[in-house]
Amino acid sequence: MRWRALVAAVAVGVLSLSGCHRGGPVDAGPAFLRALTLPSVGPTRYDPRQLSGRVVLVSFLATWCFPCLADLPTLENLQKTYGPQGFQVVAVGMDLDEGRVLAPFADHYAFPYPVLVSDERMRAGESAFGRIRALPSTVLLDKRGRAVAGWQGVEGQADVAKAIEKLLKED
Repeated sequence: MRWRALVAAVAVGVLSLSGCHRGGPVDAGPAFLRALTLPSVGPTRYDPRQLSGRVVLVSFLATWCFPCLADLPTLENLQKTYGPQGFQVVAVGMDLDEGRVLAPFADHYAFPYPVLVSDERMRAGESAFGRIRALPSTVLLDKRGRAVAGWQGVEGQADVAKAIEKLLKED
């Protein structure tokens, strides 16, 4: 249990900062990727095992969050641009209704990336990502599943793209 608390504290540290944050990677072993073993909605098939070895951008959002909605085209462009190179966007819906609104929303917009439904534990801050304090919040994971950058709010696509490009080049 102490290990989980430590991982959550580290993840909160990644997300609690404003703007883009880089430094040493936050290595929580496979905890970040395991935290993405959630039900998916929408037409894009999802298998969490496919994230291994990929650069993953996890975007926490909600259907009622206007800045989240404004960020959706950026996420789509990033997936289309970098997906073939080993990159994957994963959206995690933080709506409180267990997917009743998120599912038709994801079906309607047919996102080119998986949309997951957060569980009660995640919304309570009891996951590897800790408490999500603002929406949208984004965590960038390297190919080893380590958190290397975190953003709160809407970031410029150029800044996020630079970070993704750098990670895709690393072995």
